[in-house]
Amino acid sequence: MPRPTHSRRQLLRLGFAGGIGLSLPDLFRLQSFGGVSPLAKADSIIYLFLQGGIAQQESWDPKPNAAVENRGMFGSIPTVLPGIRFNELMPHTAKIADRITTIRSMTHGENDHDRGVHIMFTGYDPSPVVSYPSFGSVVSYKLGDRNEMPPFINIPNQIDASSGPGFLSAKYNGFSLGADPVKDDFKVRDLSLPAGIDGDRFERRKKMLSAVNGDFSIAHSDDQLDALDSFYQRAYALIHSERAKKAFDLSRESEATREAYGPSEVGARLLMARRLVEAGVRFITVQYGEWDHHAKLEPGIKKHVPPFDQAFAALVTDLEARGMLERTLVVASTEFGRTPRINTLAGRDHWGKVFSIAMAGGGVQRGLVYGASDAIAAEPARDPLTIPDWTSTIYHLLGIDSRETLMAPGDRPIEIVRGGEVRKELLL
Repeated sequence: MPRPTHSRRQLLRLGFAGGIGLSLPDLFRLQSFGGVSPLAKADSIIYLFLQGGIAQQESWDPKPNAAVENRGMFGSIPTVLPGIRFNELMPHTAKIADRITTIRSMTHGENDHDRGVHIMFTGYDPSPVVSYPSFGSVVSYKLGDRNEMPPFINIPNQIDASSGPGFLSAKYNGFSLGADPVKDDFKVRDLSLPAGIDGDRFERRKKMLSAVNGDFSIAHSDDQLDALDSFYQRAYALIHSERAKKAFDLSRESEATREAYGPSEVGARLLMARRLVEAGVRFITVQYGEWDHHAKLEPGIKKHVPPFDQAFAALVTDLEARGMLERTLVVASTEFGRTPRINTLAGRDHWGKVFSIAMAGGGVQRGLVYGASDAIAAEPARDPLTIPDWTSTIYHLLGIDSRETLMAPGDRPIEIVRGGEVRKELLL
């Protein structure tokens, strides 16, 4: 039976351009370009992104001794690490502080959302002339797929263009679920392909290629069209594979496990991420929350921190219990922090000079609090961690040399990370 062919409209309906179904951008590798170094400490990364800019003061770096206009409206609680405190709404994470690395001195200085997200997904400042690839796309390019699963998956969707392939081919973009695992009727949609349509097959192939490449110009390269056909065959095989269907099926989890993660968006998304790591996915982006609290910070934090706290701690605990934490790097990140002073709207504004993130597993230290901010969380006070150094360290854990170059358009070699050094004090 001939393989079905589809119009751009039907491809969009399938989710190739980020629709509501299972998105299948041209992400599958057609050949291997590299491999995992025997020195790699991590096989997979779960990259939990708290978009909007979570306040360091209301999470990882409370300032209980600061004035109220700096300290804010929340208290703090002790963790299992002597002298280290987290926000009072993080009791679950406080109990596992000895299994994570908390970084309190991240810095890049950008206060714009789009620029901050770009930096935290590529390791580069935005450029008007170069579209840099995201971490997930670099991992997809360098390491390829494993167990016939996509190397790079977004839960539930790609955040924006800066979390995509940049100057790399669209085949290294992320595979997006589209639907949200927290919903009772969640399923990976469009697992069967629609019937073929009328029209000239060659024209349809060209339109398909232009759609997955992210523009609407018509491509004329037979080699590109043949490559797309090869991709399409593999995509068709994936969406019918039992491995993929099982990985996306949360009903296979026990009630106790689901309760441990919590009935929240972030709980379901992180549980799905753990299942995808088990299935062989190398890089998983998980998006959660609305953290841009310029006003009414208190209700926003009360809404989002407790579910995050429960799910993040459950993920680390679950991975460890299954013997997976050692080879899985978990990162809880954000684009920047918040201002050291509460504003007149009872919120905090954008602040990239210093902020906090956390990591666990995959070769990083356990129970480490790295760096420090000053007394009001305004500046790094000790061991500032730059984005190039942090990014180089992450790639190092995956066995990727960040000094290697990728070829951008115009045969221009560009380093995976420019000027970064591996921070060995973060590593086991």
